[in-house]
Amino acid sequence: MDLVVGVDAGGTASRAVVATVAGQVTGRGRAGPGNPFAAGPAAAGAITDALRQALAGQDPATVTGGVLGLAGTGACVDPAITAALDQGWAAAGLTCPYEVVGDAVTAFAAGTGEPSGAVLIAGTGAVAAEIKDHAIVRTADGLGWLLGDEGSGHWLGMRALRSAVHSWPSPFAARIATRTGATDRDRLISWAQRLPHGRIAALAPVVCEAARGGDPQARAIVAEAVGHLTATLDEVATDGPIVLGGSLLTAATPIRDGVRAALRERGLAPLTSGDPAAGAAWLAAGRLPGVDPAALHATFVDCGAMSGPRP
Repeated sequence: MDLVVGVDAGGTASRAVVATVAGQVTGRGRAGPGNPFAAGPAAAGAITDALRQALAGQDPATVTGGVLGLAGTGACVDPAITAALDQGWAAAGLTCPYEVVGDAVTAFAAGTGEPSGAVLIAGTGAVAAEIKDHAIVRTADGLGWLLGDEGSGHWLGMRALRSAVHSWPSPFAARIATRTGATDRDRLISWAQRLPHGRIAALAPVVCEAARGGDPQARAIVAEAVGHLTATLDEVATDGPIVLGGSLLTAATPIRDGVRAALRERGLAPLTSGDPAAGAAWLAAGRLPGVDPAALHATFVDCGAMSGPRP
């Protein structure tokens, strides 16, 4: 039985899916962050762990192809990163070839069977891309927390911290401080200066919850994020379907509501991405001779959707 592997390696987690060429999922795995910009060569270790989990009880020799959807593909210009990925692939027992694509490609593939269109992702980071024949031809943002990723989970966390320290002691500031464990403004500033990136991004749900509750500071931050994300998408606007991916745009968040409302006002009906790891597995199957990818898309994506939205 021929198998294919799909991986979605992002700033929060790495997910792997093993499936038959016909789209039956036979294994899943999840491990730590797989974005090499954030984690360096160690990202390959998380990807390997996810692969090993997904392959448990199966013969890696039956895997005939794989696609790795990677956040931070620009890091692959570093030979140490590519070598670490190759070593991790082999360490999982895999001998078949694999292809590295941007996570925008796999998120798009998890939302539509069409080969071309546009995708907007807002999770830990944020990026938009024009996709043509399942390849990225243009991108907007995706520049990382220091230089961009506007409207992302990390951006929301940083924006919340700034708002909290400038408005101390507001109810919103108290929410943020409670989540970080800080008991006063100075301790909150000290906490932020240490740049605990994962915990900063984890403040995004606090902002969303506060915005749902009507907090004016949180609502202003959400509105700003929606504006940034729609502007980012506008930079790569093209004909074809628009797919929304990442947890802020696939889960029930005010960010998703705002972006979808903005697009509806333009007469656009965006699609929602399913599991990008399953999308990657579908792409891997479509690379094989004699496979009709269009006929298999719903099978792969429907199975992948059971794993929930991307973190």
